[in-house]
Amino acid sequence: MSHKAGFVSIIGKPNAGKSTLMNALVGEKMSIITPKAQTTRHRIMGIVNDDDHQIIFSDTPGIIKPNYSLQESMMNFVQGSLIGADVILFVTDIHEKYDESDVIEKLSKTSSPVAVLINKIDKSSEEEVRSKITFWQEKLNPDAVFAISALLNHGVAGIMEYIKEQLPIHPPYYEKDELTDKSMRFFASEMIREKIFKLYDKEIPYSTEVIVTSYKEEQNITRIAAEIIVERDSQKNILIGKAGAMIKKVGTYARQDIEEFIDGKVFLELFVKVIPDWRRKKNYLKKFGYDD
Repeated sequence: MSHKAGFVSIIGKPNAGKSTLMNALVGEKMSIITPKAQTTRHRIMGIVNDDDHQIIFSDTPGIIKPNYSLQESMMNFVQGSLIGADVILFVTDIHEKYDESDVIEKLSKTSSPVAVLINKIDKSSEEEVRSKITFWQEKLNPDAVFAISALLNHGVAGIMEYIKEQLPIHPPYYEKDELTDKSMRFFASEMIREKIFKLYDKEIPYSTEVIVTSYKEEQNITRIAAEIIVERDSQKNILIGKAGAMIKKVGTYARQDIEEFIDGKVFLELFVKVIPDWRRKKNYLKKFGYDD
């Protein structure tokens, strides 16, 4: 049998379950998952290989109407993932109130096969699922519709089979032992950022960026230093917490995750730095990897 390879883009609104699906499909924790919307900021690739296939998945930020430069860059990642996609997986929450016009607009401009994935069916009734399937068949006339629960891994195997059928015959794009196009520095920064999303409320997580400034692999330990960027001094004080208690908690939880990910001991140092309004400044966004 000829080898098949191709690019699969996962798109949808914030909090539809795209990152949970990506991790279920890849079988590794590639994307950070929190109950808050707009957690994913970059296009993150996860690669699945078997003898006859290479599937390159892209998890993308949730589609929104951008209000500032960072969000514009996030939407550029979505647009970029649609160009050249061999298959598009459109993830929609079963309880979404049909307010997906901005996603539909993006899909109308593509000639790639689109599969609608109705997610979180574990939180709904059979009747609801049937009615949503009918709605999307009529609304989009997609190539396929799947009712799934990414969290419980329900229906994910069927999606993989569908993708393999759609892929073009092509040699592998990446080495067969590669899992992602991202570096360990990137994953370390994302794991720290995930803890900030989980431990802090309101605007703190959204005003935060994490930059790994040093990543040194020694014989028995990996030493990592990272800067947590915030926009105001008041955010810096909240992030550090009383007598440094909160930042210590972030460091402990992140270190445990990174140790599990790299299967080795980690020494993690965190510093907090204020850069006023960094989310609106193109030069900082470029520096932080948001603009090509």
